Amino acid sequence: MSTENNTFTAWAGIKKGNPFEKVVLNLKQWDEDSLEMNITRCGICGSDIHTLEEEWGTRRVPMLGYRVCVGAQSTSCHQCEFCLNSQENMCQEPLEGIADKWRGDYRFVYRVPDSMSSVVAASFFCAGVTAYVPLKCSNIIPNKSVVGVMGIGGLNHYGIQFAKAFGAKVIGILYSEVKRDITFRIGCDEYLNCSDKDAISKHQNQLTHILCIGTSSDFERAIQFYTSLGFKNLSEKEQADETVVWLKLCSDSNVVIKLVFSTSVFAQRKPAEDVDWSLEEAAIAFSINDAEAVKSKLDELLTPFQDHSKDGLTRIYVMDPLNNMILLTNKTTCRQKIAVLTSGGDAPGMNAVVRAVVRYGITKGCDIFAVYEGYQGLVDGGSLLRKMDWKSVRGWLAVGGTSIGTARCMPFKTREGRLKAAENLVVNGIDALIVCGGDGSLTGADLFRNEWAGLIEELESTNRITREQAEKYNVLTIVGLVGSIDNDMSSTDITIGAVTSLHRICEAVDAVSTTALSHSRAFVIEVMGRHCGWLALMAGIATGADFVFIPEKPPQQDDWESFMCSVVERHRHLGKRKTVVIVAEGAIDKDLNPIKAEYLKDILTNRLGLDTRVTILGHTQRGGSPAFFDRLLATTQGIEAVDAVLEATKDTPTPMIGMTDNRITRFPLMKAVKLTHEVAEAISVKNFGRAMELRDPQFAEEFEAYNATTIMDDNSLCLPAHERLRIAIVHTGAPAGGMNAATRTAVRYCLNRGHTPIAVDNGFVGLARGSMNEMTWMFVDGWTALGGSELGTNRAVPGEDIDMGMVTYQLQKNCIQAIMVVGGFEAFVALRKLEEARDEYPSLRIPIALIPATISNNVPGTDYSLGSDTSLNAIVTSCDAIVQSAQSSRRRVFVVEVMGGRSGYLAVEAGLAVGANTVYIPEEAINLARLQSDVNHLKAMYIDDNPDKSEGRIILRTEDVSKTYTTEVISDILKEEGNEMFDSRTAVLGHTQQGITPSPLDRIRATRLAKHCIEFFEQHTSEALNSANDRSVATPIELTNCSASVAVAGINGSVVVFPPISDLLKITDMKNRKPRTAWWAEHRPIIDLLAGRGYFKA
Repeated sequence: MSTENNTFTAWAGIKKGNPFEKVVLNLKQWDEDSLEMNITRCGICGSDIHTLEEEWGTRRVPMLGYRVCVGAQSTSCHQCEFCLNSQENMCQEPLEGIADKWRGDYRFVYRVPDSMSSVVAASFFCAGVTAYVPLKCSNIIPNKSVVGVMGIGGLNHYGIQFAKAFGAKVIGILYSEVKRDITFRIGCDEYLNCSDKDAISKHQNQLTHILCIGTSSDFERAIQFYTSLGFKNLSEKEQADETVVWLKLCSDSNVVIKLVFSTSVFAQRKPAEDVDWSLEEAAIAFSINDAEAVKSKLDELLTPFQDHSKDGLTRIYVMDPLNNMILLTNKTTCRQKIAVLTSGGDAPGMNAVVRAVVRYGITKGCDIFAVYEGYQGLVDGGSLLRKMDWKSVRGWLAVGGTSIGTARCMPFKTREGRLKAAENLVVNGIDALIVCGGDGSLTGADLFRNEWAGLIEELESTNRITREQAEKYNVLTIVGLVGSIDNDMSSTDITIGAVTSLHRICEAVDAVSTTALSHSRAFVIEVMGRHCGWLALMAGIATGADFVFIPEKPPQQDDWESFMCSVVERHRHLGKRKTVVIVAEGAIDKDLNPIKAEYLKDILTNRLGLDTRVTILGHTQRGGSPAFFDRLLATTQGIEAVDAVLEATKDTPTPMIGMTDNRITRFPLMKAVKLTHEVAEAISVKNFGRAMELRDPQFAEEFEAYNATTIMDDNSLCLPAHERLRIAIVHTGAPAGGMNAATRTAVRYCLNRGHTPIAVDNGFVGLARGSMNEMTWMFVDGWTALGGSELGTNRAVPGEDIDMGMVTYQLQKNCIQAIMVVGGFEAFVALRKLEEARDEYPSLRIPIALIPATISNNVPGTDYSLGSDTSLNAIVTSCDAIVQSAQSSRRRVFVVEVMGGRSGYLAVEAGLAVGANTVYIPEEAINLARLQSDVNHLKAMYIDDNPDKSEGRIILRTEDVSKTYTTEVISDILKEEGNEMFDSRTAVLGHTQQGITPSPLDRIRATRLAKHCIEFFEQHTSEALNSANDRSVATPIELTNCSASVAVAGINGSVVVFPPISDLLKITDMKNRKPRTAWWAEHRPIIDLLAGRGYFKA
């Protein structure tokens, strides 16, 4: 390491446009990743040419070194948005110049083979690598493949040499004869002048591969091509690895084209001009009136086209500069007209469905109608069938119930009623219907579709519609969405409204608990659900109820009353002051006799002497603003419903839009209805096992988890003495809703299994100093509804902030045989450190599992982390209040800062749920061009607004998205640019986002994950424990050393999985503390879409 001279001489660009100057610069300070070398050769690569031509903005010339090669990204600053997002090649602050010495990060350096001179290496490791990669990935077969290389200079020169080295025949392709001799001299086997049609025909079907180096010129020509056809540049946005240009046909048109110049996509295949282009799939079709004028314009643009016009039908096929096929025709099609209605019992989230259908449908060029008052509006028609526009659904996301109304409709159950409904649809030109309701409403819709042909025939025969109308509207498309608080539809994991209803129930039970504690009372609480016990069971888990009655799994004891009393009595003897029993309205015993709340009250009063009250929640369960999850579910399903309509054919079975394994799905509606009805049929014949199977996959599992953590001293669960474990429970990282619920479940399930649960106070800091206590059943009573961390938590990580030796000493001293860590990314790092230390410390050779608990939802290996749903509900509640303030102030935009670190999860999901105008997240670059685009969009929306009434608008910004564009800076820019049109304010939500009371979903997920964790420990220790028992030896310290025994307890769709830490490291961005890919990223474009991005023009 050189320390004598801390300066170096360089030729550097000091000022833009001036020649390089000789300067003396200081070397960077030494750090653990640094190395130093002397530079003797420095090549000019394509990157330098792009820089000199100012094609890459302010990017500077990269450096190459001696005996190692150094890429341009080596001079990145490691601090800007690009570097922090693992996009160092796009850094805006690189070190500039060409020098004789360089000091930097060794991770960007590659060794040069001894056989290669530095002169060759200077270009080889830039241009050479660029040409090598596509050829290497193209499966070239020696002596068989024929590679055509477009051009022979620069990168293609290397391409020719690599193709030859791979054993391919190489044909040089140029546009003239000028470089013919050079082509053969550098290694080509043949030469092809692509301007010679005869030469092209001779080589037809010979090439197996073509190497082409694309530039931005095609992209610029595409923009020129479309603007020449009458498109206007709507907006342009430059991101880290792509440029996006939006073009709109005219001010009153819905036709918008998005052109993307990206390094991550390949050019379209260009069909030959002598083949029939009408057989190619057209990317887009335009309606034209004057074919001759269009052809004249295409000739002027030197754009090839084929005219397949015949019998008055114009069909001109054009290839744009990006090889997209365009059809120009005089054939016009009617705009698709779609009606949306809500029916049956109202459910929170129905308004979000209508909003999504209306706005997404409009962006797809459809006319959207709302049917007011459910099927009654379909029968009555008239003013109850209203065409909707963008403004019609403003503010609907936060409104519960259904703003277009729902009603029981006896006339629709008759053929005459359905005939009238069909007539109203045809008269209004509607041939597609999206229905959001329960199984009865959806069954009626499918019957309507099946009768449609007969209804149309009868309407025509009675002259209520014309023959033209009958022919035009001979097919009715139906799409169903399940809006039901009961969550009683088969073939979907969850229905719209169920989660919000669960919120209302849990809020009520939590509130009742305080008065029950005060008076030492028992409460019997009746919840809705008909033949479905989902609400009752989930509420029982989420509130820690003492007993639950559901119709799918009635108590199997003949004297179930005594069994219930014994459970309640044991809890009372332990010192519990309150008793809560939850009963579904359709609850029965095993002989199908109804179990009513009043009967349960009498049993508890007469047999146990408890002061018992009955609370029937009734329709409060349907009320209130939708929870976050229902807003998200309804929005994404509404969008899918529109797509289903547009993709449907007359033979497509009526689809039901559902959710399975955390993905929006389509399932045949009547098949789902049939399975739903089978539940009631199974219950009626006492086939309760089948009834449980027909519910969603998690239902039976969660029922078992509830019983295993509620019924104390369940000896049927207890393990043999030699298989019982001492399990430590540690909280690490920031507090998150659900931490305490997970701990409660783990403790109680441990006790029923015979294990010893040990609480570790204050995270790994407490573990290192031996702050541990054995847990009891009542110690964790009431923890389900408690937020934060009752054990205490911090961000200290063993091996970094805490001595690993002390941690392992305490583990061995206290005979810890498994560790359950509950926490966020710090916990993930902790598990990695613990696994790495296994070779040195035998006491770490035990199973270790992480239950992800962080509001940022950035732990790899799981779809959801505990606390994220609680946080999103807290954000949504706050944003609703902020939107109300913005709306009251008429013309105000709030920039709301949310947490999330380097993950945009909270901003994206909350943005979709509150109708944000846009979001700024670390996964996307933020710059002045982006801000200008957003300002223009806001101006366009405020121009469109009624001056006396405006929608409240907010923008969400992740806290770590940029050090430069802070929340205040963005707000100031908006305020300045908005002038008198709008102003801006900020709101930093801060730690309120951690929530107070965990949401029901976080409580349920915590229960499920904790139970699986204990089973995971048992699985990985049973072999060692049984072996020791068989050999009558002492229990070993080392119970397992396989990599699979250190894992994350993750939710993957509807299944709990345990991916090993060692596997997850491969897909983890440790620098940015998050997985490299995110399932929720697909929701990001929807925010812009539903905010009118591209639809409104200033």
